[in-house]
Amino acid sequence: MGSATASGGAAKVAALCALFEDVFGAPAVGAQGAGAGSPYGAPTGNGGAPPAAGRAFVLASAPGRMEVAGNHVDHQGGRVISAAIGERTWGLAAENGLGRIRAVMEGFGTVEIDLADPQWAQPHPVEALTSVALVRGMAATFAAGGGAVRGFDLVTGSEVPPGCGLSSSAAFEVMIGACLEGLFGPGPFTGSAAGGAASRALVAKGGGGVASSGGEAVPLGAVAVALAAVECEQRFFGKPCGAQDQLACACGGVVTIDFAPKVPVVEPMTLDAAAEGYRIVLIDSRQDHSLHQDEFAAIPADMRMVANLLGVPRLGDAPVDTLLAQLQRVRTELGDRRAMRALHYYDEVARVNAQRAALAAGDFGLFLREVRLSGASSAQFLQNVSLREPGSEARQPAMVIQSLAAHLLGERGAWRIHGGGFGGSVLAFVPCAEADGFMGAMDGLLGYDACREVTLGAPGVRAERLP
Repeated sequence: MGSATASGGAAKVAALCALFEDVFGAPAVGAQGAGAGSPYGAPTGNGGAPPAAGRAFVLASAPGRMEVAGNHVDHQGGRVISAAIGERTWGLAAENGLGRIRAVMEGFGTVEIDLADPQWAQPHPVEALTSVALVRGMAATFAAGGGAVRGFDLVTGSEVPPGCGLSSSAAFEVMIGACLEGLFGPGPFTGSAAGGAASRALVAKGGGGVASSGGEAVPLGAVAVALAAVECEQRFFGKPCGAQDQLACACGGVVTIDFAPKVPVVEPMTLDAAAEGYRIVLIDSRQDHSLHQDEFAAIPADMRMVANLLGVPRLGDAPVDTLLAQLQRVRTELGDRRAMRALHYYDEVARVNAQRAALAAGDFGLFLREVRLSGASSAQFLQNVSLREPGSEARQPAMVIQSLAAHLLGERGAWRIHGGGFGGSVLAFVPCAEADGFMGAMDGLLGYDACREVTLGAPGVRAERLP
C-alpha cells in the first residue's frame, strides 16, 4: 500500500465528501429528516463535490505508526522510539443539530449516540473492543475536559490496515479528537491541558504530503489529544494500552518518547534508513493480533505484579538492581515468566537508549545490532511473538517470519516483532540492494503478499475547517 501523498489524500477527501452526501444528504443543519436509501438520508449522488451549503465541515486525519524501538516498555515508564507512517485515517464531520452523534465508518459499520441519554458519556461494556466505543470514548473525554459536545455527523475512511500492528485504532481515536476540536473548539484538545505550546509545535511540523483543502487549520495539542485517546482506549474500548501509539500518531515524525514523567516527554529525532542504504519492510503474519487481547493484557499485568512486589507502581520507578536483589522472591512468588518479562523491560529500555545514541553518532551498524537483540529478547524473554494458548503450537506465523528473516538477511539486516505482538507484523531493515529480492522471496515462501515497504516521518494529526 502506498504512502498518503497529497494526490492520494485528495482522492480520499473526494471519496469522503461523496460518502457524506450519499449517507446524510440533508443540505442544512437540522432542516430535513432522514430519507430512504441509506442509514441516515437520501443519496444525493453529487460525485464528490464539497458537501452541501449551510454546514460547517471539518476534515481531519492522523497517521498510523511504527514502533522502531522499545517493545512493551511504555506502560511501565520506559522510553521508546516511534514514527508516523505514510498511511492515514481520515474523517469528515459536520454538526447536525439533532442532538445525536451519527457516524458511518468505512469497514466498521455505523454508530448512533443519543446525547440526551444521561449515560451517553459512560463506558458501555457491550461496546468493548468496537469502533462504537472509540467514538463514544473520544466524545466523552472531550466533554469531561470541558468541551461542549453537540450532535454531529461523521464519515471515516482509512489507509491504515487493521490488525497488523500499525495502530489503526490509535489513529482513529486521534482523528476523532481532531474532529471534535475542529467542530467545537477551542476546547481541551488545543494543548492547554497537557503539552502546551510544545505540543502544538510538534503537531505543526512537517506538513508536506498531506492533502489540504485550503481551509482554516485547527490548532491542536498533540499530547493532549493523545492522552485523551489513551483514556478512551483504556476505559471505553477495554484495552490496557500504554500511550506510545497515540502519541506517535498525534505528534508525527520520528520521535523519542520518555514515559517516566506524568506527562510523557516527546522529542523529535532523525532516522533516515534510506540514507544509510536500508529500506524498511513490514511483513504481515496474517494473524490478527487484535483477536488476542488477553495475551496482550497479560504483559502489563505481569510487569505491574513484579513492580508491586518491588514496592513501586511501575518497573520504571525502581532500578534494575532492586529487581536483581529480589529476583529469588519474584521467581518464587510470581514465577519465572514474570521475572523474565521484568528483565526484558530493563534491558529493552537500555537498548532504546543505545539505539538513540547510535543514530546520533551515525553508527547504523550498532543500531541494527540492537534491533536484532530486541527481537531476540521479545521472542525469548517477553514471549510476545507467538500465542501461548493450548493448541497454538502448530501455527506460529510471526516466529516463522522471524526465522525466515534471519535466514535471508543474516547480520546484513535486522528484524524484530513489531508492536504488541502475538501475530501482527514483523519489522525488518533490509539493505537497499537486497530489498526487492528479500520481499519477493518472503512473499513466495509464505505463499501470499506479505511485505510492504514503509516510509517514516509523516506529519501527525491534522484538522482544518473547510471553506
